[in-house]
This record gives sequence, structure tokens and C-alpha cells, in this order.
Amino acid sequence: MNRRRFVQQTTLATTALLLSRYTGAWATDKTYPTVRIPEKDRNFKSAGVEKLIAEVKQNIGNKEIAWLFENCFPNTLDTTVDFEMNNGQPDTYVITGDIDAMWLRDSSAQVWPYLDLCKDDEPLRQLIKGVINRHVQCILKDPYANAFYKDQRKKSPWNNDITAMQRGIHERKWEIDSLCYPIRLAHGYWKATGDASPFDAQWAAAMKLVLKTFKEQQRMEGKGPYSFMRRSEYGTDTVPLGGYGYPVRPNGMICSAFRPSDDATIYPYLVPSNYFAFESLSQMISLAQAAKQPLDTAAIEEMMKQIATGLGNDSKVKLDKFGEIFAYEVNGYGSCNLMDDANVPSLLSMSYLIPSLKTDTTYKNTRKFVLSGENPFFFKGKAGEGIGGPHVGVDNIWPISIAMRGLTSDNEQEIKQCIDMLQKCHAGTGFMHESFHKDDATQFTRPWFAWANTLFGEFIWKVYRERPALLG
Repeated sequence: MNRRRFVQQTTLATTALLLSRYTGAWATDKTYPTVRIPEKDRNFKSAGVEKLIAEVKQNIGNKEIAWLFENCFPNTLDTTVDFEMNNGQPDTYVITGDIDAMWLRDSSAQVWPYLDLCKDDEPLRQLIKGVINRHVQCILKDPYANAFYKDQRKKSPWNNDITAMQRGIHERKWEIDSLCYPIRLAHGYWKATGDASPFDAQWAAAMKLVLKTFKEQQRMEGKGPYSFMRRSEYGTDTVPLGGYGYPVRPNGMICSAFRPSDDATIYPYLVPSNYFAFESLSQMISLAQAAKQPLDTAAIEEMMKQIATGLGNDSKVKLDKFGEIFAYEVNGYGSCNLMDDANVPSLLSMSYLIPSLKTDTTYKNTRKFVLSGENPFFFKGKAGEGIGGPHVGVDNIWPISIAMRGLTSDNEQEIKQCIDMLQKCHAGTGFMHESFHKDDATQFTRPWFAWANTLFGEFIWKVYRERPALLG
């Protein structure tokens, strides 16, 4: 099912039905019923994760946050992973939650927080290695697709999209970050474990396809082979001008037909995704060297140089109120889209994905902009404040954006504000959601959205390690 359609159909009644797969119990006042799926029904069990949950529950004073952490942090393992050994190699298929498909982006983000535990937890290490292997299979099948099925014979409900659809593909929306996230996860896995064994000839072939795709979408020599159109009542579900999007002036940056929200871009040079691509290419070089794979390092470095040139020339705008900031989207002709979207990579998340940007003045100015009323998708109401996006409409705040705000902050007051808002926005369910209405957290979308749950857990674990007093 399409995310947008699911959002529109979800009501509190259907939410209660979905939550019945846990216990059907909702928290009220200060009671915290068991809402985590029963142990016998969990898809995967990790001793390292359970040990951490027990430690956090015992040591923090905020019992509601401890309860939310217990529910949310393991949600990906409990409910979304399908692990097996194929031909002696681990293979892990990861759904997003309420949609039975594997997004390259979501699946990477869903298992990312477990990396710090996998060195001492062999089954967990094998599970993440299996995600890396599955990503390779997906990229080799179609580097332009964003979401896949485990069953390669399965036909998508979007099979009539006007693009080169194949069986086994759920959606074929070209998003730069879909190819960046698997590299980020692979690099994080290698740094955490020192294990370069997943980066074999198949992995190298997938990376060569990533480079080929990026080069095609730099559009230095024509529009490239990818186009996409969908018969839809939503303009953000299709790409204009014959499926290629609005024109760009080639400048070294990579065109992205869609955003991480799966919504179409307005201007194809999506700035945060191009920064992410630059970082991912650097990580690709490190992985190839560690695994002694024959990737063309000089060609990768040249592409990085071209992307950096395009970003340096066209990604920034000067505003009277904020100074120089990053635009969200540009076209190389001087046009820009000044906004931010909750989905990562976003402008807010740039220092999360690329830590070196945290002290960058332009990023600091941009962060102030996107967390202000000058960002048309920053919403503030009785239930909280945060960034949303066109995907679920106005006045809906994404918990992912609140967690990301906390993850990118060094200000204890701001971090505590994010903790408090997340504590209040779960609407008694014990889980994070895709979005909630700014004035009423009980009006929410996607009750089973594992990325939001795991990112919440990642944020709370970071606070627990660095600023435990804020959880008192």
C-alpha cells in the first residue's frame, strides 16, 4: 500500500485494531501496560538489546521514557525483520512496519542504532550483515528503485507506473539517499566490527552501479535513462515534463526525482541528499580499500569534486534574518526552494549524517531557519512543535524531526524539550508514529512505523550515555 493512502485511511479505530497485535492496551495517566509484542511472537531476539533495555529501565528516573524506550528501541527486531541463511550467507529482509516492503533508506536507519551492540552480540552482527547483503541484491536488481519485496515474483500495486517496473519491486522512485544509506550502514558496520567480509565482488559490482547511476543523474550528457510518471490525484506522486522533472543546469550535483519522503522534488538538485552523497562516496573509498576491492578511486574522487563544486556554487542563499543558509532544493539556474522536510536526509539532519558540519556557520544558520516559522513546514501547536512535510499535509508534526532535533543539539534545554514532546506525543500507545496533529497528538498517522520507533530509541540512548540527568 502507498504510504500516503495509508495515512489517509488510518483513523483511531484502525489504529486500535493494528495495536491489538501487541495487547490492545493503551496507557492512561501513569499506568504503563505491556504493549511490546509477546516474546514468543518476536521476529528476532538480541541479548545485547535486552541487556541495554534492562539497564536503561533500571537507571533512569523517568519511568514513562523508560517504558517508551522498552517498546520502541527493539521494535524493528521484534516486528519487522526476516532473517535467514542463504547459501551460507546471512540475508535479512526488513519491512517498514505497516507496509510489507523494504525501503533501502528505512531498513538502513532501522538497524543503525544496533551497530554499537553487534560487536559483542554475534546473532545481531549476523542480522546486520544480512541487511547489507540484501541491500546489494536490491541495488543490483535496480539502482533506481527505492523499495523492494522479498518475493521476487511479487507484482506491485504500482506496476502500472510509467517507468521500467519489474516484479519484486514495490516502488521505483529515484531518490539519491536510497543509494547512500546502504553505504552508510556498511561503513558503520565495518567501523563497529572491523569485519570487511561483506564487501566482496558482488558488493563491488553494486558500488559500480551506484557510481554509474550517480553519474547518469549528474546529467552532464543528457537527461539519463530514468523517468517516472504515475496516474495520481497527488502532484507529489508523479514527475512533470515527461517524467524527467523540471530542467536543471548541469553543475556537478546529482538530480533526485524524489525526496526521502517519497514526494517528488520541485527542483531536482536536493541539497541535503547531495551532501549525503558526497559523504557516502568518501565512505565507499574507505570500504573498497579495506576490502581490497578494485573500485576506481580516482573516478570517485572526481565525482566528489564535481558535487562539491556544484554545492559550493549553488546550494546557499543569504537571508536578512538568518544570514547564509542552505536551500532545500535548487536547479542551477538560481531558483531555490526554501523549506525543510522531516524525512532524513533533511537540512536539519545534515550534521547527524555528516558530523563535520555541526560547527559550520551556514549549517547553524540553516538549523535556526528550519526550526522557525520561516520554514513553511515547521508547525507549532498545543501538542508540540516540529517539522512535517507535504507528504501528510499541513499541521502534522513528525516525531522523527523532534528526535533529530535532539540528536543534533548540544543545548540541554532544547534536548529536554525534545524529550518532553516525544513523551507526550505517543497518545497513550507506547510507540512513536509517522506524524501527529500539532494540537492533538491522538490524531496521528501510521501506528506501526519502525523507523520512528528506532530513532526515538537512538535519541534516548544517546541522552542516557551523555546527559543522563535529563532523564531523571
